[in-house]
Amino acid sequence: MKFKAVIFDLDGTLLDTIEDIKITMNLSLRKFGYPEFSTEEYKYFVGKGVDNLIRQVIKAGNIDDTAFEKLKKSYYDIYHEQSKINTKAYAGIQELLDELKAKGISLNVLSNKPHSQTIDVIRHYFKEDLFDEVYGKKEEFSPKPNPESAWDLIEKLALNKEDILYVGDTETDIFTAKNAGLFSVGVLWGFRKEEELIAAGADAIIKNPLEILNLL
Repeated sequence: MKFKAVIFDLDGTLLDTIEDIKITMNLSLRKFGYPEFSTEEYKYFVGKGVDNLIRQVIKAGNIDDTAFEKLKKSYYDIYHEQSKINTKAYAGIQELLDELKAKGISLNVLSNKPHSQTIDVIRHYFKEDLFDEVYGKKEEFSPKPNPESAWDLIEKLALNKEDILYVGDTETDIFTAKNAGLFSVGVLWGFRKEEELIAAGADAIIKNPLEILNLL
């Protein structure tokens, strides 16, 4: 097989998290009397971490920058429980992961979601020991598309870059893969449209999770 490992983005790639993100952020905004946003708007606010999400809603809602810290604290307080309500794995994802595991492919996660939240939802929605490495946004690394966290993960796997497939749903993911020197796969079941993935230069674009098996 051409690839020995796959690194997956989380939100919009493995898990459909957008409703719980929207509800969490809107509850936080509502608490302080700020305007709320739609699911479609949140699909473009997310992808670069919670800090960026909050900056996006502050900008879109014409909210004073001083609201940042209280909105962030509220988001963290609410999301732990809210993330267990509407979030779900996309159709075909669990089957794909089982197939890859059976083939001896190393499965890994690299997300801009805060590390603690990433670990929490992975433990809740997937079987134990399915993934070899799970990285959320850690303080010591810049967020994707900076490749620092990807390089650290690759070092843990003790594999060459040529051995690894990177899978995600946004231009941030494609840029991350390119910056890290990995083969990039854009997916169409997530939060963004095909045009964005093409413009970002994805090496492959797929419509169904099981199509990843054809790339191995």
